[in-house]
Amino acid sequence: MTRPLNNPLTLCLKHVLTALLFLSVLLVLTWTPTLSAQPARLTPERHHAIQCIRIVSALERYHYLEKKLDDALSEQIFDRYIKYLDPSRHLLTRDDLKELEKYRQKFDTDLKRGNLKTAYEIYNLHHRRATQRYAYILDLLEKPVSSFSLNSRDFLVVDNTQRPWQSSEDDLRPLWEKELIHHIITLELDDHYTRADVSETLEKIYTTRQTRLSQTTTDDVFQLFMNCVTESFDPHTQYFPPRVSEDFDIHMRLSLEGIGAVLQTEYEYTKIVSLVPKGPADKSSRLMPGDKIIGVGQGETGEIKDTIGLRIDEVVKLIRGPKNTVVRLKIIPVKKSDSTTIVSITRDTVKLEEQSAKKQVKTVVSGKRNYKIGIIEIPNFYIDFEAYHRGDPQYKSTTSDVKQLLFELAEENIDGLIIDLRDNGGGSLKEASDLTGLFLTSGPTVQIRTKKQTTRLYDEDPDIQYTGPLLVLINRMSASASEIFAGAIKDYHRGIIAGTRSFGKGTVQELKPLGDGKLKLTSAKFYRVSGKSTQHRGVIPDILFPKIYKSEETGESSLDGALPWDTISRVPFRSYRSLTPLYTSLIQKFQQRRLRDPGMIYLEKRLALTSQQKTNIRLPLDIDARKQQRIEDQQTELEIENEYLAARGKDPIPTLEDQEPILNRYKEILLQQAEKIMADMILSARQQGYAW
Repeated sequence: MTRPLNNPLTLCLKHVLTALLFLSVLLVLTWTPTLSAQPARLTPERHHAIQCIRIVSALERYHYLEKKLDDALSEQIFDRYIKYLDPSRHLLTRDDLKELEKYRQKFDTDLKRGNLKTAYEIYNLHHRRATQRYAYILDLLEKPVSSFSLNSRDFLVVDNTQRPWQSSEDDLRPLWEKELIHHIITLELDDHYTRADVSETLEKIYTTRQTRLSQTTTDDVFQLFMNCVTESFDPHTQYFPPRVSEDFDIHMRLSLEGIGAVLQTEYEYTKIVSLVPKGPADKSSRLMPGDKIIGVGQGETGEIKDTIGLRIDEVVKLIRGPKNTVVRLKIIPVKKSDSTTIVSITRDTVKLEEQSAKKQVKTVVSGKRNYKIGIIEIPNFYIDFEAYHRGDPQYKSTTSDVKQLLFELAEENIDGLIIDLRDNGGGSLKEASDLTGLFLTSGPTVQIRTKKQTTRLYDEDPDIQYTGPLLVLINRMSASASEIFAGAIKDYHRGIIAGTRSFGKGTVQELKPLGDGKLKLTSAKFYRVSGKSTQHRGVIPDILFPKIYKSEETGESSLDGALPWDTISRVPFRSYRSLTPLYTSLIQKFQQRRLRDPGMIYLEKRLALTSQQKTNIRLPLDIDARKQQRIEDQQTELEIENEYLAARGKDPIPTLEDQEPILNRYKEILLQQAEKIMADMILSARQQGYAW
């Protein structure tokens, strides 16, 4: 999940482009698709052929799956390449696809020989059609925006998987006009634009995209196509060309003078994969994994630059900046994909102390008795490797910090413990294993399987730091090391897992130098001591909570070509008494409580509204209908909000702008449910004679 670097235009080049643009406007007046000036054809170079052979050889030799390039893999590469070039199905036609079908089983032979002619031929068709589209739209924008009908009975299919391919080239232009009208309506409904701004904004956006397209190089095409090849092995296998191989981790932790986000390219968009815990974006509570960044502006008033189609390294450079400065992101929210919003974030560094594990103690009532519950939040699995390798016994790590917190909680005589791993994207494998050991006598903690062998990590320390009731709280963004810990606790029956299905990242990647570039490829998989993989399915909780993050849009299973879930041999280990009878009774109590708990009622109403808004696969090209739907949605949302405030004895709010950060509220509501489950667990465990 990554990408990568470019340079800004010089002032001189801007003047040249301005002149060219003026000339293009004159030409557009007589533009027709078949007679328009065609972009220069891009062709592969000799070094591309050499690097292609190296990449294919390395994939077949080192990748975990040991796949070989054959006709079946050629078909996958073909389909992926078409999807990357035209995800919106608005450039290629059924006639084109019929003509290109002859290449479907040709890539395996071509790639082994370093023959990239077919790949470039397909790209040039896409490039020519995209050039025509921008020219056509800019031609339409010569008319005033007021001349477009914004009250059509027609509609636009916005779900790309449901959009049909157009029959021929002649059918594309009506679709392009629909897309422009949709764009006009979106801007007209955006409070950040006045009517006078819309025409100028649209012309600037499409001119920028046209210019960006014209600057595509032969190296860009090579990188795009080769990543279609590598990702056909699995979505975490990628090729990094020379200019970006040093930025391998543009997975991209913008923690230094940034916002703290992990980004990836999803076709023409920059998508937020996850948020760095306690970073500026996470603290804002206004961004979510799955949100798509379509524009970036500097400061409170700076122009928001369109980023659709921009390489991720260029988007990163726009987002990065000095500490304490403001960056504004224009996003398409994952929770409502038919609208846009602007989020302001103050850049800052992610402070180490804020990333450390922290504790709190809550008092919760169950069965007419008060229980003291300790909560340890672990944002990630960290370790000071430098201090560890030099033998410093006081090196900082997740395990050492949690060990100290457990000592402090024991001093407070807690009755039960919650380990909160929500939004913990992983980190050190050693720490995941060592942390597990704080709750077990001894035994294996995780299995790691490569092509040649299976190795195991063990907890060999018989000391247990905490022996009481344990609940591990996870969500969709709990990944990798978090899944290893949660999976081990579940397999040993050491505690109950609550929340939603975890991310499902159960693979290991390594970086191999390859000529002037680098190849990141999947070389191993993680397995639980029970033999179950954490890959794809993740860890399934014993007690399921409502899903804040949609599994179809986030997590491993949402990625095309993700490695499958599977099992290997169970490793011998001694588990505790089965917790099934215990959590069966806890589920019943939780289900009864969620029907009357104001927080859960609020949460489920909000999530149902979001789900309903996301089901629209097509949007009316009628601004009045869109405006009315937006008013109704906002009114429903406000009613839900005020209903919840009333249940908490608080005053209603007049507008949604006055509401608290939603994501923080969701997380707090679910933590409260975990606390109540833990109180029930303590009582039930004592009644049923459980001891750890």
